[in-house]
Amino acid sequence: MNDKLSKKFYKIGDVAEILNIPTSTLRFWEKEFTVIKPKRNAKNLRVYTVKDIETIKMIYYLVKEKGLKLDAAQAMIKRNRDGISKQFEVVERLKQVRDQLIQLDNALAAMKT
Repeated sequence: MNDKLSKKFYKIGDVAEILNIPTSTLRFWEKEFTVIKPKRNAKNLRVYTVKDIETIKMIYYLVKEKGLKLDAAQAMIKRNRDGISKQFEVVERLKQVRDQLIQLDNALAAMKT
C-alpha cells in the first residue's frame, strides 16, 4: 500500500479510497482516537500525512481485523505503539507474500491448461 502514497498531503476522500473505508468512519475515528490529528488547510478541509495514514491503518488492523473495541485499541496504541506498529507491519508483509503466492499458483494453473 505504501507505493500508492507518493503525495505529501491527502484529502479525506483520498485516504478513504486508499484504505477502502467510508469517510464517515475516518471522521468518527478522528473523534475517538487522540492519535489521529489531521491538519486543516486554508479551506478548513482535513489533510492527512503519510504518518496519519499509517496510524489509521494500524487502527483499522486493531479494530476491524483483530476485533478490538475502540477503547481497547486506543489503550493498546498508547501503551505499546511501537510493538503494535511492528506487529502490523509483519501482518501486512505476510498478506503481500500470500498475494504473491496466489498469483504464482494462478500462473502455474494457467500454464497447465
